[in-house]
Amino acid sequence: MSTMSLDRRGFLAAASALVIAVPASSLAAARDAYANSPYRKITDAEWRKRLPAASYRILRHEDTERPGSSPLLKEKRKGTFACLGCGLPLFSSTTKYESGTGWPSFYRALPGALATKTDHKIGVPRTEYHCAQCLGHQGHVFDDGPRPTGLRYCNNGFALTFVPA
Repeated sequence: MSTMSLDRRGFLAAASALVIAVPASSLAAARDAYANSPYRKITDAEWRKRLPAASYRILRHEDTERPGSSPLLKEKRKGTFACLGCGLPLFSSTTKYESGTGWPSFYRALPGALATKTDHKIGVPRTEYHCAQCLGHQGHVFDDGPRPTGLRYCNNGFALTFVPA
């Protein structure tokens, strides 16, 4: 009777074979509904031409507008807030609320509209979110929002457009 033993080298070889069998790019594409979006192929120079200067700095270079500077901060009509870069709907007006921060805030994003990453720019980890379709920076999400989610999506108004219902 033979017993199979697997030393460290054998284990690593077997694990490598599994990773090679399913390329990481195909796994990422399977999770990313917008992987082949034409908006992802636009060059930085083309984005600069397409967008107003402040929106370009925010969407493409993760800048932040001054608090209270966006006209969308006071937008109260029914409708949808969409990415200014590509038009993807991100938030319903029914989830917008006054957070007192000086930026448009929402407690829920539309399903599949956002992607996140960890941002360390101010020395502490924060969750940055961006448009899932064009990857344009929108803002940061915090866990100090209202019910029912407890989340506060703190969005740059210059990264959004409003589409009335």
